[in-house]
Amino acid sequence: MKLTVFGATGGIGQEIVRQALEAGHEVTAVVRDPARFTVTGERLDVFRADLKDPESLRPAVAGRDAVLSGLGARRRADAGIAAELTRSVLKAMEAEGARRLVVVSAGPVGPQPADSPLVDRMMIGMIGRILKPVYVDLADMEAELARSATDWTSVRPPRLQDKPVTGSYRTVVGGFPRAGRFAGRADVAHAMLAMVDDPATVKQGVGVAY
Repeated sequence: MKLTVFGATGGIGQEIVRQALEAGHEVTAVVRDPARFTVTGERLDVFRADLKDPESLRPAVAGRDAVLSGLGARRRADAGIAAELTRSVLKAMEAEGARRLVVVSAGPVGPQPADSPLVDRMMIGMIGRILKPVYVDLADMEAELARSATDWTSVRPPRLQDKPVTGSYRTVVGGFPRAGRFAGRADVAHAMLAMVDDPATVKQGVGVAY
């Protein structure tokens, strides 16, 4: 497939690029600063762009089979960029007739299992209070997706870890895995790539966790 990856310098974005190249896909990695991007490959094109300018993004999404995004705030001070930058991506995709979009969101944005253990509900509530601006931003981003004409999927992991691909994660379409507290960035990337051609995930939020 021909894939475009936004947020390619981030932890999940880089994993998406690496794994996609290993799987034999052609990848366009969209970055603001190529100096921060260290992944290499024969089927890789590094595309420098102003992510706030939809017109500049159109060549990156034209003719792509799917677009994947790891865009999001890395700290509270960055809250707001997920919705803003995703809005630019959506405008570029709609202008080019690109349809498939898979993005990273967060577990607390979606519904939680009614039978979640009390400790999990307390943890989610505490994290939600601390990172409220970030989650509001992600909720706004998901609202932008819902209003778009794209075939989107929002992938919602809990607290992220740095570890190699295990393949042992669980996914729940429209919900979240019970007692799911962590997910590795590499496994989230693996799940996102697997969802690209999964029709059951189109226009759905999907919880991903161990």
